[in-house]
Amino acid sequence: MSDIKKIAILKGDYIGPEIMAAGLAVLEAATAGSTFKYELIDLPFGGDGIDRVGDPLPEKTIQVAKQSDAVLLSAIGGPKWDDATKRPEEGLLGMRSALGLFANIRPTHITAAQIARSPLKQSYVADTDFVIVRELTSGAYFGEPRVLAADFAKDTMYYSTSEITRIMQTGFQLAEKRRQHVTIVDKSNVLATSKLWRQIATEVAKAYPDIYVDYYYVDAMSMAIIAKPTAFDVIITPNLFGDILSDEAAQITGSIGQIPSMSVGQGGPNLYEPIHGSAPDIAGKGIANPMSMIHAVAMMLSESFGEVNLARQITDAVSAAINAQVMTPDMGGHDTTLTVTNYVIQSIQHVREGKQ
Repeated sequence: MSDIKKIAILKGDYIGPEIMAAGLAVLEAATAGSTFKYELIDLPFGGDGIDRVGDPLPEKTIQVAKQSDAVLLSAIGGPKWDDATKRPEEGLLGMRSALGLFANIRPTHITAAQIARSPLKQSYVADTDFVIVRELTSGAYFGEPRVLAADFAKDTMYYSTSEITRIMQTGFQLAEKRRQHVTIVDKSNVLATSKLWRQIATEVAKAYPDIYVDYYYVDAMSMAIIAKPTAFDVIITPNLFGDILSDEAAQITGSIGQIPSMSVGQGGPNLYEPIHGSAPDIAGKGIANPMSMIHAVAMMLSESFGEVNLARQITDAVSAAINAQVMTPDMGGHDTTLTVTNYVIQSIQHVREGKQ
């Protein structure tokens, strides 16, 4: 009997639990009858953590997550906790630090089913397939000092040589497995941290002579992603810039509600999550798009557990739903979260039965 894999579940806030339930239902359907066995461990986190135990990141949650084989996280935060001593987002930043998750991998891959849903012309988006590698535990989001006074505010953007080197190596190693093209994003004509970013990128690139490297300022990159999305393969970017560019890139697919991400570190479990927020305005209405969470489950199966075939069954089933026009309103459809989820599950089951 195969080992039972432990998956830490951070169910999220507002639409978070709704799409988490969808993702877990698909996980159960995809793994039914397979040799992959798993245990789900529900942990308080984010706004849910505040409500349950008074802390967005309880120590027990950190310890159990560290001992897990993967962490599955849904969207967190929202206005309910605006006046909390610690906001839910502090839990997310703390979890990234606690698990050493210094790199966030965000794919933008346009499948044949998605082309018609893109806001860009089909000739622009066909064959789009790039990955944004975002530095996750430093930069403006973690720099100190941070000051908010009555008449001024201050944020600190900080990067060390070691922090930049490791994210560069992660991106270049990924490019070796893909199309051997790296794009470095910075603002080195203005920012000192970006000058160091580019210097180290140039040095790291020497160790990867077969990889083509080009450089973009972040403002130029924001235009290029829209103007020529097929021109990119692996994009390496600082924390703040990556946060913005990856949301822009997600919209190329037609909805940010489709896109998963993977956060990786050294030695610990990977964390998988949608890249969108908790959408308080549609929470409880049953219309949240579950595809991002379902894709996060597929990414987890493939990247943490090597279950590539199971992952492909899931992504193929999502494409089948899009082709059949079974979609939530954010994608121009009229279906509910449950309807989309059930269609994906039924597609998986039908394909499996057809192979038997």
